[in-house]
Amino acid sequence: MKAIGYLAPLPIAAEEALVDLTLPTPVLRPRDLLVRVAAVSVNPVDVKVRANMAPAEGEAKVLGWDATGTVEAVGSAVTAFKPGDQVFYAGAIDRPGANSELHAVDERIVGRKPTSLSFTEAAALPLTAITAWELLFDRLGVPYGVKTQEGAILIIGGAGGVGSILIQLARRLTGLTVIATASRPETVEWVKVMGAHHVIDHRQPLTEGLKAIGLPAVPYIAGLTATDRHLPAITDALAPQGHFVLIDDPKVLDVAPFKRKSASVHWEFMFTRPVFQTPDMAAQGRLLNEVADLVDAGVLRTTLNETLGPINADNLRRAHAQIESGTTIGKLVLAGF
Repeated sequence: MKAIGYLAPLPIAAEEALVDLTLPTPVLRPRDLLVRVAAVSVNPVDVKVRANMAPAEGEAKVLGWDATGTVEAVGSAVTAFKPGDQVFYAGAIDRPGANSELHAVDERIVGRKPTSLSFTEAAALPLTAITAWELLFDRLGVPYGVKTQEGAILIIGGAGGVGSILIQLARRLTGLTVIATASRPETVEWVKVMGAHHVIDHRQPLTEGLKAIGLPAVPYIAGLTATDRHLPAITDALAPQGHFVLIDDPKVLDVAPFKRKSASVHWEFMFTRPVFQTPDMAAQGRLLNEVADLVDAGVLRTTLNETLGPINADNLRRAHAQIESGTTIGKLVLAGF
């Protein structure tokens, strides 16, 4: 089968940073689906793994943790899917990724593809939807579907992939006032379209932006990017007994300043359930089915912003370069081989 991977961590400008490969068809575990991949999305995790993780000697590493496609075969213990089903999922970071014609994935972390979306449109959603959902409802503990709840959430980095779906979830499925940060005219417009009530500029002090909209302190803050740079402002802006969650990778995270506010600090990593095979691992499949239902009901929309062409090494290198630039809006998707 065709696949795209790398043999050694290299700068994305190098032609060998990602290369076209021919690999064997994956061997299924009992609970695996074999999916014929139709479209994939590219996320910051792809860039981080490519830049920092060397494959085993003599082997290639395949990336890609966002995919849509059609089930081609199922393992001996699969109960929820059958060949011909259209699915979407993010997969597991400790297994080969989906930048390949055929991909093996555990059925427990797979959802049905929204029928109202194309494969390309749906591929933008899985990883970021899981991250945003777990962040909002599991880590921060915001009640799902309770529109009467008061308070506000500050989303730092609202125009990226996670921010784009988190804004929608918070706006449409909770009663929170949604404040997103953005710094360019095009990103400000994007987060407004996603549903933010207010937009503040993260190039300026966050506390000043919050005061300007009459909300000097908020009970929930989601740090999606540059947490190390924003941490002093985050501790100032968080309300007493508030909750802060982050998804990025600061070299050091000093939580001591949160003590006097009795604040909770959470980390969200959407691969935790599949990597550790947690007892509630199937919650991710149920979550994706709920997202599909919400999309088909018109409550949520795809966060696809740009399609870069077919799935090959050249286009994936372009996608990685855009992610590394830090200017991506929404999601980048590649479709077809």
